[in-house]
Amino acid sequence: MIAIDGPAGSGKSTVSRLIAERLGIPHLDTGAFYRTATLAVLDDGVDPGNPEGVLDVVKTMDMEIGDATVLLEGRDVTRAIRSASVSDQVSVVSAHPAVRTILVDAQRRWVEERGGSCVAEGRDIGTVVFPQADLKIYLDANPDVRAARRAEEMPDDPNAGADLERRDRFDSSRTASPLAVADDAHIVDTSRLSIDEVVGRIVDMVD
Repeated sequence: MIAIDGPAGSGKSTVSRLIAERLGIPHLDTGAFYRTATLAVLDDGVDPGNPEGVLDVVKTMDMEIGDATVLLEGRDVTRAIRSASVSDQVSVVSAHPAVRTILVDAQRRWVEERGGSCVAEGRDIGTVVFPQADLKIYLDANPDVRAARRAEEMPDDPNAGADLERRDRFDSSRTASPLAVADDAHIVDTSRLSIDEVVGRIVDMVD
């Protein structure tokens, strides 16, 4: 069990996928759970800031997170959950404690169904979801680098880079499972490292 946390744009999604491929174990993108929930909320016309309304949607939605695809109510939403509208509201939806409880349980079941071994990425993996992880990594990078990476990832969203500061502040200050560095995590600054260098460092730690 490898837990990789960090803010948006730190490289954790790409790094986590590559490490999972290198080690031959499943990759769990916990952000996909919250993004799918956010899309469901928006599709139902519910105010993301309404705890009761959001909880009603999340409790009843039919979500399936696969290895490469995400289904919501039976339709493929793999691309839709990465849209600018979802990115704009996902921090609001994921801040509701009751929503996090439901989705953390779903994430733990996802891992159990795959034998208990995986590379899990998110913002509270080493602190809340899998505090028993064998290896905990906290990826970081300076704000300018992260903003540039996010703008490159989401070229259709002109505000993608500027939105990082707001999400950092929101995710780090929320009451439920804030973005934080686990006491026993290894901090890796990816600002001046290539993807291959980051992956290599972490695989060396596993070895």
